[in-house]
Amino acid sequence: MKLKSFTLHQVSIPLVTPFETSFMRETEKDCYLVEAVFDTPKGEITGWGESVAMISPLYSSEYVAAGIDVTRRWLAPLLFDVEDLTAETVGWHLRHVIGHPMAKSALEMAVIEAQLKLNDQSFKDYLGGVVDTVPSGVSVGIQDSVEETVKVIGDYLDEGYARIKLKIKPGKDIAPVAAVRKAFGDDFGFQVDANAAYTLVDAAHLRRLDEYGLLLIEQPLGEADIRQHAELAKLMDTPMCLDESIVSAEAAADAIMLGATSVINIKPGRVGGFIEAKKIHDLAAAHGVAVWHGGMVETGLGRAANAALASLPGFTLPGDISGSNRFFHEDITEEILMYDGKVDVPTGVGFGVSIDPAKLERFRTESVEILPGQ
Repeated sequence: MKLKSFTLHQVSIPLVTPFETSFMRETEKDCYLVEAVFDTPKGEITGWGESVAMISPLYSSEYVAAGIDVTRRWLAPLLFDVEDLTAETVGWHLRHVIGHPMAKSALEMAVIEAQLKLNDQSFKDYLGGVVDTVPSGVSVGIQDSVEETVKVIGDYLDEGYARIKLKIKPGKDIAPVAAVRKAFGDDFGFQVDANAAYTLVDAAHLRRLDEYGLLLIEQPLGEADIRQHAELAKLMDTPMCLDESIVSAEAAADAIMLGATSVINIKPGRVGGFIEAKKIHDLAAAHGVAVWHGGMVETGLGRAANAALASLPGFTLPGDISGSNRFFHEDITEEILMYDGKVDVPTGVGFGVSIDPAKLERFRTESVEILPGQ
């Protein structure tokens, strides 16, 4: 395949309710989509990708405007120079640009979809997925009160979600967890996510979470603190899960060998793409480490691709692949439906969903076309 053009579509999609974590509060999904056009033996083929970078550099150093800029100035020109571009070589061609895994992942995703369309193949079949549905967990943001936390989680349990993840931060951790367990008991999967809000000094406080039978605690300490996570893991009974610290297969190997994690949250955008994400899945499986698929409030495009990755055999815990209506009144693709605690893995060619042109026009705030030689 020979790349002809990229168009980056920045979109802003209102959320059903605000989503608050330890580092920010979102009321819209602000991201950009990649529309890539290729010359192929079958004629022109278009592939789509989605960047998971946020509007501000608070979850990671990446953010929407920077992703658009680095793609236009540095990443796209490298791919335009490739005569026969394949999904498996995108990362190699972009290797000299340091960092920007989310921008690279969005481009790789667009190449993957075009390649799938060229080969009349679904993403699930390309990856080697083994199940037709994946268990659907839901991520619950920090609420204004303990009472509101209980109400929101009760509503999601009534909807049938297979697992609840609650965001926590200092001052909003033990009390809401205790209240949820008191209200609904121990017979449902419950975990917490701190998004690096604590330090090792907080170990005694965090150990209080051991009383509540949690599936895991996700990323309590800083992104660079793999050694300190290993120390915290020795002090807690609750399984330690890493998210922000796992930026590559190499980082995953280090964390596993140091005993810093017994569970890994895999997010393709965070690690540079789905090819690297599958390497982490394979590495974890070889070491007996459980993995689950995280979420970044993706549109239906990213959500469909995530479901395909989560159909691999190593994903033994429910992930953050919720229905579209968890976040959006209207998705930008066909709605991803959650039913009976699960989501279907799309089986159509490509990612199995399509961008709705009318909705793209409605939610788009800016477009940037990138051509060779610009």
